[in-house]
Amino acid sequence: MCTLAIYVQRFAEFPLVVAANRDEFLARPATAPLLLSIAPRVVGGRDLFAGGTWLGISEHGVAAGLLNRRTAEPPVDGKRSRGLLLLETLAAASAADAARALAAIDPDTYNAFTLLVADATTAVAAQNRPDGMHLTPLDPGVHVLSNLDVNDPMCPKVARSHERFARAGDAFQRDGDAGAFRAALRAILSDHTIALDPRLPDALGSLCVHTETFGTRCSSLAFLDRRGAWRHWFADGAPCRAVYEPALIP
Repeated sequence: MCTLAIYVQRFAEFPLVVAANRDEFLARPATAPLLLSIAPRVVGGRDLFAGGTWLGISEHGVAAGLLNRRTAEPPVDGKRSRGLLLLETLAAASAADAARALAAIDPDTYNAFTLLVADATTAVAAQNRPDGMHLTPLDPGVHVLSNLDVNDPMCPKVARSHERFARAGDAFQRDGDAGAFRAALRAILSDHTIALDPRLPDALGSLCVHTETFGTRCSSLAFLDRRGAWRHWFADGAPCRAVYEPALIP
């Protein structure tokens, strides 16, 4: 399952940092980051199967990421694309506006998800659960999301990676070396250690996933600086193999 780490107001120079792996079926077609919208300008990869995106950034300094939420029942066919909802979320002028819009949607329109939306001042995780929509504000600090709850205490993969993301953030706060910070994020996102979770197949217990039909398809780093400008890198493949290259910004 996908993994997303977010640093909320953790660094004075970069009030928002997002580091994420996208895990998906290998046969599902998608693009590298491109311009998804002109007004406002939104950049993200496009899912060529359903038309939406899994992670995007906007000219308003808003970032949004989508994680399909695991439930006891399989997804229901015919429901609207969650990736299209994320793309619509990125049209908001602020994360607060986006959160208000998410609170008003009909949860039955979509299969279960966690949708993170954040900017320099606000971060919210909107979770579509079987009992309805739940919005959780995220406090300043580092948070890790996968396919259940934010900072899920029951998921060994999340617990292990949260500790590593926190240490990497501490080092960046202390040293201010952005290149070393990006290298540390790549090392974490490339981790093949299987932290066994009784709710998951063994092969899906690592951050960087490799199976015959499913795996980590790409990885992204997005830094929003205090002036509202983005710095964006994209690895077109699993980060253990692919190199992060400078990517399009809105």
